[in-house]
Amino acid sequence: MTKIFIDKISSVTKNLDLKHNEHIIDDPNTNLSCEMGTVLAAEILEDKTIYNELELPSGRMSKLKKGDIVAVALGQRRALKGFVGDLPKSLKAGDIIHLLNFGGIAGECTSANTKEVGDPMRIRILGGIARKGKQLNINQKMLFKPTNTMKSDIPLIIVTGTSMDSGKTTVATEIIKTLTHMGMKLAGTKLTGVGALRDLYKMQDYGVYNAVSFVDAGITSTANIDDATMVEMTKGTIEYLSKDKPDAIIIEFGDGLMGHYGVDAILKMPEIQNNVRLHIGCAGDPIGAIGLARGCADIGLPIDVISGPVTDNEVGQGIIKNELDVIVYNAFNPTNEWMDLVISRWLHAYQLSA
Repeated sequence: MTKIFIDKISSVTKNLDLKHNEHIIDDPNTNLSCEMGTVLAAEILEDKTIYNELELPSGRMSKLKKGDIVAVALGQRRALKGFVGDLPKSLKAGDIIHLLNFGGIAGECTSANTKEVGDPMRIRILGGIARKGKQLNINQKMLFKPTNTMKSDIPLIIVTGTSMDSGKTTVATEIIKTLTHMGMKLAGTKLTGVGALRDLYKMQDYGVYNAVSFVDAGITSTANIDDATMVEMTKGTIEYLSKDKPDAIIIEFGDGLMGHYGVDAILKMPEIQNNVRLHIGCAGDPIGAIGLARGCADIGLPIDVISGPVTDNEVGQGIIKNELDVIVYNAFNPTNEWMDLVISRWLHAYQLSA
């Protein structure tokens, strides 16, 4: 093994508490693990003008420059407005793969929305980061473990969407702010997507006292993860956040209902459906909003509120009101109609349990 200095440590590796001085397995004849979560040291091979930053464990964004040595972890991505990438089939020191997101997920890019993010940044693998001779994986240090059982009855407020960038985080933080100002104790989680801390920090900025994601269960990305794994991860997450007995748990689902990130597998869970007190759906246009509402109704978890760019003016709002029996909510011009629904459901659940 060789000692190496790492310039920038990605946020997806946060639970391992990596140091700038680490050791790597860098024998060019040694096959490195291609398992999701494998932690690698890599060299940035080029400068980019867009999508050229790495999120650090602190949440700070650091600009990447050619020659930087970074710590990343393997994972997949299926971004409508970004990169599509898979786990490499084989990997050795010296091989070239790609950085797939700013959280530090690396893999082999197979497609890219170059107008949004440019070409994928190439990175040369220097070796697998190891301690005591053992290759590191983010699943070696989890805040909680997936589980087969979920006993929590903590009320859930969930935010789904048609795709990435449909307004989910914006509306989630506005709801969090309103409820926090009312004195509620809120926990938060992002159950699907690709590993990064940005949205969790936004939740905390507006009052969530504890926020975790699938990364804390040892998963770098939920892209193409099987349904059973998604269900167990979800149960583990909810049980973990329920220990402190929050008044509610806010759940944001990264990507969209029809993406490849496991959203539908979670929404189908009886344990989730039974605990949801408010379901907010986000869309960019009326057709998307109607499709999302129908899809969620078919799953068994109807949408209560439509938000997102489709509600930015009266055109979209009018179509939604005519076509769907839902509340319309715009995070930039918020109203409190949804609160009456939440209060009535909380009261009903309380009466049933009394």
